[in-house]
Amino acid sequence: MPANRFYNAFDSETLNQRSVSPSEYRSAFQIDRDRIIHSSAFRRLQNKTQVFLSGEYDFYRTRLTHSIEVAQIGRSICAYLSQQSMLLDEACFIDPDLVECACLSHDLGHPPFGHTGERTLHRLMQPYGGFEGNAQTLRILTETLFNEGREGMDPTRALLDGVLKYKTLQAETPNADHHYLYNEQERWLDFTLGGQAFPTELTPGKVRNQFRSIECQVMDWADDTAYSLNDIADGIHAGFITPMKLERWAENQSLDEAGEIHIQKLCAAIREGHVEKKLNSSIGRYIRAATLVPNSTFLSAMTKRHQFRLEIDPVRQTESRLNKKIAFDLVFKSPQLQQLDYKADFILTRLFEVLKDRYIEQTKGNTLHLMPATLEEEIEKAADANSRARLVCDWVASMTDNFAFRTYRRLFDADFGSITDFV
Repeated sequence: MPANRFYNAFDSETLNQRSVSPSEYRSAFQIDRDRIIHSSAFRRLQNKTQVFLSGEYDFYRTRLTHSIEVAQIGRSICAYLSQQSMLLDEACFIDPDLVECACLSHDLGHPPFGHTGERTLHRLMQPYGGFEGNAQTLRILTETLFNEGREGMDPTRALLDGVLKYKTLQAETPNADHHYLYNEQERWLDFTLGGQAFPTELTPGKVRNQFRSIECQVMDWADDTAYSLNDIADGIHAGFITPMKLERWAENQSLDEAGEIHIQKLCAAIREGHVEKKLNSSIGRYIRAATLVPNSTFLSAMTKRHQFRLEIDPVRQTESRLNKKIAFDLVFKSPQLQQLDYKADFILTRLFEVLKDRYIEQTKGNTLHLMPATLEEEIEKAADANSRARLVCDWVASMTDNFAFRTYRRLFDADFGSITDFV
């Protein structure tokens, strides 16, 4: 198969040279994807919250099923653009394996209990450099994916650029609640950019965080498509979104004609029992809403990945935002989910405080073994409190919902803790 002219050696380069077998049959991006799929970090997504706590019911989405759906949509966007765009051809196209890998990777860094868990860990880690889901994904890919020896997967530059939605260091926006990278990740950001400095107009924060490769833009729209449609579906199936609630909600919104029609059609689909059919058919419309347009950035001379911009039909963008608002107001802000959010915050806070006392502050006389021995050894070797806190945070963030619940109960529930509870 002839080489895809969309990519060059700059795109497939890794920070440390990979050892590749002479009989290797995969591209660098296929190797990236396979390493993600066969990792424990990817498997743990099957028991991490998307909307509802994992295990509540079998048919609700988890972080794993969401990531798989995002990957399928991402590949479909690549196929559509290759077929429709005059800027691409059979020998020069956006690599679907690379986009799939970025999509499968994009939520690896999310902690247990969804965005509540992320907010809680950010609050608890404030004195030590903060916590951010996208930054944690980068940390997993580059430093901790393979637990033996605490090694990353040595990802290609194009994969890193495809995953990094945010390119602002925490020190550059110290008051930000999210959308930053950890300060110690500067070398990976520098590698991703090929050593090029940001131009002055790309100021830290929101402006700079909009600077994305075309694969990252495809991944982001695939993610928006999946959760703006599928969170609605899960909310309907769970009974949080009903025609009556939706119509009452719409009465208090400033909807234009298109928005009112969308609400009417959604209510009709719920009443007729055609929710999955309607929302699944919408995925195709969201895919076809993407158009490739030429673009120029300070990296355009080095890679085609920064020579294009993904333009989205404003109608679909508006519809996507409306769906997100419906889900946020009727599902995420419901008393039931807010109660679970409170519980999740409480559990993670108590877990972290215990580990902080033992491992970060290293309170004199506290020698209890609360974490795996290999991690304890690393913490003992860590240079300072920030480094120790990051290692503790790695472990807490890696927990599945159920593991976090069980660990909490072992520490604080007097009726829990027989030998059969320790597996």
